[in-house]
Amino acid sequence: MQTLEIISINFWNVLISLCNLLLLFLMFKHFLYQPVKKMLAQRQATIDLQYEQAETAKSEALAMKESWEEKMTTARTEADGILENAVKSANVQSREILDQTRERAARMITRAQEEAASERRKAEQEIKDQIADVSVALAEKMIGRELNADDHSELIDSFISEIGEDDEGDK
Repeated sequence: MQTLEIISINFWNVLISLCNLLLLFLMFKHFLYQPVKKMLAQRQATIDLQYEQAETAKSEALAMKESWEEKMTTARTEADGILENAVKSANVQSREILDQTRERAARMITRAQEEAASERRKAEQEIKDQIADVSVALAEKMIGRELNADDHSELIDSFISEIGEDDEGDK
């Protein structure tokens, strides 16, 4: 019968083994599983927080990128506008300068023409005076007497008109 004892199952041994197993399970659960589970939960929370922060930083970076792109577009538009205004202003100024220069040139030409006409009139008057003097002297010598003012004017006018007719005929 001894063989039966070896093969037989002892209820108390099984019960004690089960109690030992249950006790080991509870101790492992209490001392190992719970702290490890708590540590994993903390790590998961830390990782989730880091992912959340990364997503927030990413969205902020995208918003900043869009903002900078809008600012760059605005800056380019403003620069183009400033450049266009500068070109327009330069064109207006150049037109004004050209107009002023043309006006000055026209005034100078007009003034030169007026001066030339004045000089021509002066020269004509001087020539008339010289002709009158020469004609009076010639007439005095021919007539042998001195002419009065009326005779003198009459003689000069007739002489000048004859010279004027001769000049027009020559042309």
